[in-house]
Amino acid sequence: MPDSHRLIAVVHADESCLGNGRDGQNPGGAGSLVEMQIGGRIHRTDIHISSPDTTNNRMALSGAIATLALLREEYGQLAVVLVSDSQYLVKGMNEWMPHWRARGWKRKKGAVENVELWKQLERLSKRFDPEPIWRWVRGHDGHPKNEYANDLAMKAAKEQALSEGAVESLFDDWLAQKKAKGEFADYDPDQHLMELASLVH
Repeated sequence: MPDSHRLIAVVHADESCLGNGRDGQNPGGAGSLVEMQIGGRIHRTDIHISSPDTTNNRMALSGAIATLALLREEYGQLAVVLVSDSQYLVKGMNEWMPHWRARGWKRKKGAVENVELWKQLERLSKRFDPEPIWRWVRGHDGHPKNEYANDLAMKAAKEQALSEGAVESLFDDWLAQKKAKGEFADYDPDQHLMELASLVH
């Protein structure tokens, strides 16, 4: 069980790039659903950012940076579990980064792409104690919070919107609408939150 006195944020993050890799400008967005239990109540907020010309990988990194920076600024020292369907982000933080650093931020077959974003994310992560826990979830596979984060990212990309901090989440209304259509009928978002928070020791 997690420490009942420690503030824990569970983040479901996703990214979008419209026309990823094609010629010309490719607008992108990233969205995060942030959940915390404060004073016995579940609080949910949304964060989203955008860029007029980017890639999926850059938006995955940028979204994680924006979310962690905001959490650190607003809450100080807290534990974070960040869930993403980006293997690039999760494997990078869990597996690849120590090897890149040992080689002077180089891969076996050349330079590390988006190296400044990776360095920024590493510096930010080390400001947390414990450092954030990174977990992968398969995208577009029926995970409600991942689907919601995807919707946030897509909307941010299309509208080139910026939440300017954490805003009140629309997840509960989104889930109620899905359940009214017969989707996610047995899904308990609060129980799911506690299961992920229990990863923090």
